[in-house]
Amino acid sequence: MTEQPSTLYAKLLGETAAIRWQELQPFFARGALLLVKGTLDLIEVAQAVAQNDQEKVAAWLAAGQLRKADDRQAEDLLQRDPELWAVVVAPWVLAQERSERAALH
Repeated sequence: MTEQPSTLYAKLLGETAAIRWQELQPFFARGALLLVKGTLDLIEVAQAVAQNDQEKVAAWLAAGQLRKADDRQAEDLLQRDPELWAVVVAPWVLAQERSERAALH
């Protein structure tokens, strides 16, 4: 993407929405779902992914703050059915549990 960071941030923020696990399951099944820890700003992570900021993304992956959803997490999300916050950065869908984020404030 060639947009300026602040413009891209605003665009991604505008494309972010609340979603339930049921709606995310097809993306999980395709291996296209990334989970973002509640300690991170979902939009900042989406911006880094969109801009291919390999240094930031690699650091979050190494720290376990950003990860591909696995079967254990999928089962947990299916059972609890929490409200999630998600944004698409093709080919990925990034999702974050809203209650995690809210607990930080």
